Amino acid sequence: MGLAVQVNTDGGARGNPGPAAIGVVVREAGTSSMDVLTEISRTIGETTNNVAEYSAVIAGLEAAADLGADSVRLASDSELLVKQLQGAYRVKAAHLVPLYRRCRELLRGFDSVEIVHVRRELNVEADALVNQALDASLM
Repeated sequence: MGLAVQVNTDGGARGNPGPAAIGVVVREAGTSSMDVLTEISRTIGETTNNVAEYSAVIAGLEAAADLGADSVRLASDSELLVKQLQGAYRVKAAHLVPLYRRCRELLRGFDSVEIVHVRRELNVEADALVNQALDASLM
């Protein structure tokens, strides 16, 4: 069996739109320690919360692919994004369609995919990386 990872993502904007950033934590799944393989914390310019959420997923899935993962559990606290990626909600906002399509394209690159909504308090590391990037950029 190949590499299985859990990808926790978060995106946020201060103001909506406003200065935005992404946070991603990629862990090896199935291990007792769930070792952190990589973290991403960076600003993405001025945009909306939803664009930041999608941008975080794209960065997380690209990182998982670069690590050679073949199984991905994607966890986000954005219910809208999760429901859209699961196919339960349509993507109505035209500016999100290309980001949605890129996510779907990346997801097809894995043998096994699970997409889950997690409560905000279970996504604190990714959220902290968003705020770290925004705080650093506003100094």
